[in-house]
Amino acid sequence: MSMRRRAVLGGVMGLTLAGFGERLRAVPAARPDLRAALDAAEKAATPDAALALLAPFGEGHLTETDRLDLRAARAGLAIDAQLARRFPHGVGLRPYRVTPRDGAWRGPSPEAIDAETRALTADAQAGIVLPRVWLERLITAIEQHKAAGPALASALGRQADLLASLRPQSPARQGLGQLPQGERWFALLAARPGGAIGSLSRCEQQLAARRDALHREAGDIFARMGVRGETVGVCFRQIWQDPAWLYSDDAQGRAQAVADMTHQLAFMRGRLGDHFGPLPAWCVNASVRALSAQEMAAGHQGYRAVPRPGAPGAYIVDLKTIRLRPRWSLPAVVAHELLPGHMIQLGMEGLHPPHPLRRRYASSFVEGWAIYAEQLAAAEGAYPDILSRLGSIHWDLFHICRGLVDLGIHLHGWSHEEARARLEDWQGVAAYFAPFDTDLDRIALEPGVRLADAMAALAIRDRAALRQGDSLRAFHRTLVENGSRRSEDLP
Repeated sequence: MSMRRRAVLGGVMGLTLAGFGERLRAVPAARPDLRAALDAAEKAATPDAALALLAPFGEGHLTETDRLDLRAARAGLAIDAQLARRFPHGVGLRPYRVTPRDGAWRGPSPEAIDAETRALTADAQAGIVLPRVWLERLITAIEQHKAAGPALASALGRQADLLASLRPQSPARQGLGQLPQGERWFALLAARPGGAIGSLSRCEQQLAARRDALHREAGDIFARMGVRGETVGVCFRQIWQDPAWLYSDDAQGRAQAVADMTHQLAFMRGRLGDHFGPLPAWCVNASVRALSAQEMAAGHQGYRAVPRPGAPGAYIVDLKTIRLRPRWSLPAVVAHELLPGHMIQLGMEGLHPPHPLRRRYASSFVEGWAIYAEQLAAAEGAYPDILSRLGSIHWDLFHICRGLVDLGIHLHGWSHEEARARLEDWQGVAAYFAPFDTDLDRIALEPGVRLADAMAALAIRDRAALRQGDSLRAFHRTLVENGSRRSEDLP
């Protein structure tokens, strides 16, 4: 990507609604008839019925907000229609009806459990059975579940008996690729939340190329530092444990981490004009604070408050286990969660909120933009020392490797152990909020989601690489002005 640092456009006080904001105020309100049709489509009994409700609408006289709503709804519903026709239990992001993490077995209703047991029988007749590792976990979880009353116990027993009878049909390896038409199923699920991704083999090539480029850069930095290891992952583990770069596990250490992130935030705030032109002042009015002692005791994780006119934004960072967050790992967090990441994109999106169908079928854009924002900060020079750059590389590897593992599990049948070994080689250390084992379980049961996020970020990055100067600023403005969009609708 070709980017040149330019003079700061007036600083924070100069970021006004002029020009940029005037265009936003000038956007007409959504057409009531289209909005009503989208609302009805969201509640329709089938995807085909929903598509029929949207069929009469053309795009010729629509606002950009309406156009993106309509296009995302049509594209996503068309995928759901294919899923409904091809696969036993219709649409959604989870192909398995009941898992150790989800299902009526966790609740108090015997009727709901029996209904799912009947549905599981139909799924099995179509060849859809949980992989062996998950089937065994589910049987154990159900058998250990405390039933409140004989009716619930009987329903749980019937479901456990059915699951036990399915052991001979259960695939030995995990992943959708082990099921009938599994590769096609996975491809549809990966396209559903973010947009067209091309062939899965091409996705794998693109992600592997990005991983290898990041490994080369990291390897060069490690060599300059005198850090040696058989893999990049080994090198990352070495520097992660260096106490020289760890905050103290006390109030002073947490205060210093927040101060460092605040300094990084000020750096990025002062350079936003280079990449967007003037922005509304409220949109960049965001701060950092740590989880309170009460929030940490209650088990809260980091969260964000999105800015809006009259209300500042904030990122509340989780520093409970602060010794797992080296100081050089936090600058990229500022770019992702604050500026130029979620605060701008979600804040501007709030002016003209997408219809819920667009939120559903363009959900990967939100994470894709924030991942791209980390790379935008890197191009700006926001990571001036080599350790901060390594922190940025590690976050980038986290997103890329998630996509590769998604493909590995669901196309190549990687076991949990195989996938973890690759993550340890490629990435070394898990992201703070996504321990390897927990994340791999999610990926196995939620096919395509992490691939969709990674490909959304690459799509934005590749389109941005074709632009520079005013054209690049216009590209960024267009993306944040009009809210989430599918990859095929990138300008």
